[in-house]
Amino acid sequence: MLSIAVGCDTNAEGMKNALVAFIKELGFANITDYGSASLYPELAFKLSTSVSEGKYDRGILLCGTGIGMCISANKVPGVYAAVLENPYSAERAQLSNMANIACFGAQTTGLETAKKLLKIWLDVTYTPNERSEPKLKLIRDYENVCPGETKAT
Repeated sequence: MLSIAVGCDTNAEGMKNALVAFIKELGFANITDYGSASLYPELAFKLSTSVSEGKYDRGILLCGTGIGMCISANKVPGVYAAVLENPYSAERAQLSNMANIACFGAQTTGLETAKKLLKIWLDVTYTPNERSEPKLKLIRDYENVCPGETKAT
């Protein structure tokens, strides 16, 4: 069973609480609520680091648009965050891109839509060595290089 960390900014507390309840209805019991913070990058860094370190299988971050949380989360090496806005992107975020953090916009996505997208994302799992593997390897290799540095070939 997946372990899930959830957090939000102060604009998204209502949606976060509703999604936590929904996740529990789906049968997930191992959920950690990181609460909310007005300075969302701090919360995003903390939660994302925990996901990157393997303390949680997946994370969910919410803010007004989902964009700020997504940008912040993706600054943490080993994190692949995506804003989920439609069923196809929710599925492909995981199947093609191994997204371990889903981001939602509480002011741009309705609660029922967010529930549907979250369920899709939780129901699928990235399969290594599929057609996306070479692309993901390039991303992993690049994130392990310091800016301005080039890898020896």
